[in-house]
Amino acid sequence: MAPRRTPPRAEGVTTDRESDQLLVERVQAGERQAFDLLVSKYQRRLMRLVARIVRDPAEAEDVVQETFIKAFRALRHFRGDAAFYTWLYRIGINTAKNYLSTQSRRTPGAAEVEAAAAEAGEGGGAPRDINTPESVLASKQIAQTVNAAMDALPVDLRTAILLREIEGMSYEEISAIMSCPIGTVRSRIFRAREVIAEKLRPLLDVPIDKRW
Repeated sequence: MAPRRTPPRAEGVTTDRESDQLLVERVQAGERQAFDLLVSKYQRRLMRLVARIVRDPAEAEDVVQETFIKAFRALRHFRGDAAFYTWLYRIGINTAKNYLSTQSRRTPGAAEVEAAAAEAGEGGGAPRDINTPESVLASKQIAQTVNAAMDALPVDLRTAILLREIEGMSYEEISAIMSCPIGTVRSRIFRAREVIAEKLRPLLDVPIDKRW
């Protein structure tokens, strides 16, 4: 059997990473408006992530603004070894964690979410894996429970599960953004899913008419 060939990409079509790199090069050449395009592209996504890390929308705006300021100042050193968004998210997450440290608003310690961490474990408690053909009210309560459980996670676990479940990133991308081995990423996501599943278990085990 002949090996499968990857169809060639249409001429003139660029990937997201390539288009970002072109904008970066324009910024490095002195075109400030090109950076405004990068801000417009990633500001909402970064805000969504940062707001879940610092848990304060007003403060999240400041963190995101500081992130873009840092990124703009450091952009002359960017060489494209990683995707721009990976580099930007890393700055954003570190800025958010620095904020938490400065404000002494760290989340509960890992002792409160002890779970057997398997390096390659996937776990069965992923929010997106939960199927509940129940009433809108029940679904809303489940969503609130998931959000509360995620917000109570230690920052590294919360960041990993957000990048995976909300941003839909691969383990490799999360590893690059969080500057840790893929095994650590898998472990953090596994532990986060276990905690969320544990919080959901009483809710899912009780009939709807007994919940309120």
